[in-house]
Amino acid sequence: QVQLVESGGGSVQTGGSLRLACAGSGSTFTNYGIAWFRQAPGKEREGVSFIGTGDDSPYYADSVKGRFTISRDNVKNTVYLQMNILKPEDSAIYYCAAGPRHGFSWSRPSVYTYWGQGTQVTVSS
Repeated sequence: QVQLVESGGGSVQTGGSLRLACAGSGSTFTNYGIAWFRQAPGKEREGVSFIGTGDDSPYYADSVKGRFTISRDNVKNTVYLQMNILKPEDSAIYYCAAGPRHGFSWSRPSVYTYWGQGTQVTVSS
């Protein structure tokens, strides 16, 4: 079993940056692909980015390409999401999730087994 804890959320102005962290517990953390999702009020949960367990390139939603970067540190059992040039439409609760090792269907919430509790990101104009 894997437990996930997100951190790093907060409030920033348009154009600012935040770095989210997803810390995983359990010796099998490195066996899971990790995704970031976000959910704004009244909207469906949206896949933001995914990083697998091997050397495959990460995946990004079109809305964040060029602004967000996902990375993982398997020694620290942590996955990061560096978010730059933030926009008001990036405001949401951000969740990390553990699931398949590779990115097939990465943006579908149903393929993930474990979820964190979420961290709030608010971007003001």
